[in-house]
Amino acid sequence: MARRVALVAVLALTPSAGAVSEFHEVDRLPTRQKLVALTLDGGGDTASGTASILRTLRRRRVPATFFLAGRWIRLHPALARAIGRRYPIGDHTYDHADLLGLSSGQVRADIRRGAWWIRVVTGRRPRPLFRFPYGARDARTVAVVDSMGYVSVRWTIDTWGWMGTSEGQSVGTVVQRVSERLEPGAIVLMHDIHPWTVRALPQILQAIRLRRLRAVTVPELLALDAPAPHQGCPLAPGAD
Repeated sequence: MARRVALVAVLALTPSAGAVSEFHEVDRLPTRQKLVALTLDGGGDTASGTASILRTLRRRRVPATFFLAGRWIRLHPALARAIGRRYPIGDHTYDHADLLGLSSGQVRADIRRGAWWIRVVTGRRPRPLFRFPYGARDARTVAVVDSMGYVSVRWTIDTWGWMGTSEGQSVGTVVQRVSERLEPGAIVLMHDIHPWTVRALPQILQAIRLRRLRAVTVPELLALDAPAPHQGCPLAPGAD
């Protein structure tokens, strides 16, 4: 897939000695059109909410972009194949480890291993989509990812589902957080294992529809030309 450097946000990171000072990352979609992107991460060992998420997306005809770790795919191959049949998949490493604690060689190996599992099980090729586990990165690790032909895909809105009920999270807080921050070009981060996030998804889709926004995949916005409005899939109303 062609990478369009002019379309990605350039973030200056504090470089280590000898490192280049700028690398390419995406934290919002580079468009003024009324488009948003839903992204879902699968990095842990469980996949308790994935089937429900897939049903909701399919019934409402909503596109999304998944970032899957190789270990998650190895543990849940049927779900991974179901995702690959409909949605683009980005590399989320194999082990879902904090890459800041690994050498550059280890980072490359973990990314390659994750990509291998994506290709073998789903038939998808993840490049150029990559998401750092936990969002943890620095100039060195972003440079490694960049040198491998990937773009670091971050997010505009974190649903915070991972914080859990002990931190005050619920279906209501997840929906409110997303609804208050929705804007054209937003990238929404969700995870497949948090029950409040899974249960909040239909309401999040409803909020997007009421704002007259359209959901598109991240690859559509990294293509050579930004898609025309009809290329985003309209959110279909209806109960989950």
